[in-house]
Amino acid sequence: MDISMIKKLLFLFVLTPTFILAQYTDVINSNRPGRAASAYAVGKNVVQAEIGMLYEQQDNADLNSDSNIFGADYAFRYGLLFEELEVIAEGSFITQNITYPDLGIEGKLTNFSRNRVGLKYLFFDPYKDPERSKPNLYSWRANNVFQWKNLIPAISVYGGANFVLGDNPFYPGEPTISYRGGIQTQSRLSPRFVLISNIAYDRITTDFPEWRYALSVTHAFRDPRWSVFFEGQGISGDRYSDIILRTGVARLINPNFQADFHLGSGFKNDPSRIFVVLGFSYRLDFHKDELIPINEQQSGMNGKIKKNANKRKSKKRKKN
Repeated sequence: MDISMIKKLLFLFVLTPTFILAQYTDVINSNRPGRAASAYAVGKNVVQAEIGMLYEQQDNADLNSDSNIFGADYAFRYGLLFEELEVIAEGSFITQNITYPDLGIEGKLTNFSRNRVGLKYLFFDPYKDPERSKPNLYSWRANNVFQWKNLIPAISVYGGANFVLGDNPFYPGEPTISYRGGIQTQSRLSPRFVLISNIAYDRITTDFPEWRYALSVTHAFRDPRWSVFFEGQGISGDRYSDIILRTGVARLINPNFQADFHLGSGFKNDPSRIFVVLGFSYRLDFHKDELIPINEQQSGMNGKIKKNANKRKSKKRKKN
């Protein structure tokens, strides 16, 4: 890669914290690593794949069993119809090798541990206000420190369906289709820090519905191609409850390709969980900006023009 290309990429990476607050971005906007999902869609006509290869060690003290789990996480996202709407298919396909040492029994379970399709719609974006989006031209500090208004998040709603295919050993007796609804928020605390929160009610209409919530903080380094995240996820249900912590790093290879690595563990011992995940995200960018004729633009879309603005400029020029 030549020096000019590196400079162009660095320019894009420096602007990443700003780009992730728009619907379409010049740099890939991935939900990886972790499970907390962004409030923003990928952008109209953008096709995106997010894949992860996982290994997990589970030990269940109550059942006195040991498990090794190998599998893959996947998500396929598409910006549908308009900028604020996204359709997403996501899930996990795993193979779990179980051993019961006291009984001398071994078994294997293979199927989807997660398999769903849904729609996400962004209905509130504080950065659509042109006045708020303007940088302070007189103060670097004002643009780079925490401000209380930064806590106002973008908010999206999610609705989808879970699918249990065939005789799934992870969900015995569950109906083929159950439902999921949720809210996803995203705040830019500063140019380098982004806060994401999710809350969802999952597996609706089954005998074991679950509340799931997640809180994730991402920090971009001085070399903005690198970022680190910390995430806490809670699961509360009659069948399974736990608190899971994750941390990891992501590396932007080019504007359309990201690699990531993370690890995590749970707090319980029925089962205890330790896992590592290596993944990547790649997009096919078919997005095209839509030009809006000036006579169809709403007032203030490109910022307000103050009364007699031209006269004031003329007076300043005369003084100079």
